[in-house]
Amino acid sequence: MIENKKIALVHHWLIGMRGGEKVVESLCRIFPDLDIYTLIYNKEKISDLINSKRIYTSFIQKMPFSKKKHQVYLPFMPVALEQFDLSGYDIVISIESGIAKGVLTKPHTCHICYCNTPMRYLWNMYFDYLNNEKMGSLKKNFIRWYFNYLRIWDLASASRVDYFISNSNNVKKRVLKYYNRESEVIYPPVNVEGFKFSGKKDGFYLAVSQLVSYKRIDLAVDAFNILGKELVIIGDGSERKSLEKRANKNIRFLGWQSDDVLKDYYSGAKAFIFPGEEDFGITPVEAQASGTPVIGYGRGGLLETVIDGATGIFFKEQNAGSLIEAVQEFEKMENSFDRNKMLENARKFDTCIFESNIKNFIMQKYNEYCLKYEL
Repeated sequence: MIENKKIALVHHWLIGMRGGEKVVESLCRIFPDLDIYTLIYNKEKISDLINSKRIYTSFIQKMPFSKKKHQVYLPFMPVALEQFDLSGYDIVISIESGIAKGVLTKPHTCHICYCNTPMRYLWNMYFDYLNNEKMGSLKKNFIRWYFNYLRIWDLASASRVDYFISNSNNVKKRVLKYYNRESEVIYPPVNVEGFKFSGKKDGFYLAVSQLVSYKRIDLAVDAFNILGKELVIIGDGSERKSLEKRANKNIRFLGWQSDDVLKDYYSGAKAFIFPGEEDFGITPVEAQASGTPVIGYGRGGLLETVIDGATGIFFKEQNAGSLIEAVQEFEKMENSFDRNKMLENARKFDTCIFESNIKNFIMQKYNEYCLKYEL
């Protein structure tokens, strides 16, 4: 039993509420007395539930502009993580889409890693990142040398984990390929019942995304420039200005919106546009929970969350032409989609299922660890 055990949760940074932070919230509910360790923390951007916990930060917290320009401190992050003293904990849970698993633990501590993905820019998206036309030659040369070191550290830090959880079968394959480690799949939490389910749709299409290059919102902009149909884009990021310049007047950028506003757009949209390749992808599940079909690129985590032809439509090539064809196909069969089937599919990823599965996994593996090491 783990009720009386000391538990620490390690998350790379707490500077906004996205998918990884929803996992943090669930673990805070499961283990109310846990402590949180993070490199950088911005209280104003984090939920009350997370803020109610004891939160310990790294030396990066005190460095200039760390809350807004945290990426520039990447070279310091491995060292910063290794300064966290976790020797007093029985269980350490790291949530990984960067470097959180690199913490050091004692032999009596069971370290379980919930992996959203091995670092994309080190492994599967390295050349996409390196070939970014906006990056100067000096920065590219630095990245080539530094990322070589970081890959070595990342692989070494994977050996510090006793048990891996992957957030999808897609990520499970990467964990096996890059770290040579087996993992259990537990899908991340989505508050399905918290969305506004509606069969009544307005005439617009919707995309909800961070506006960065790998999300491929540029494809949606190019496709809807040609289609001339109304597209609403919710989200912000480094690519926003260039995307706005690229877009015609039928495309509206709303920036980040409150949860209530977002839910209204999810429920009112004709269809949800998802042009990127994601590790899992929570937004397509949120769209289905709202009774909104998904038009998305048929790769990655989307293959696990959307049923092609039943709760959405896949396009096969990651280009504007293929997306246009998918939108045109959708409009021919729009009335054939069963909204209730979308909600039923979304419920497979509900928060209560995640919390039950991960609690059982942690309890089972901690008991197994104690037997293995005679603790």
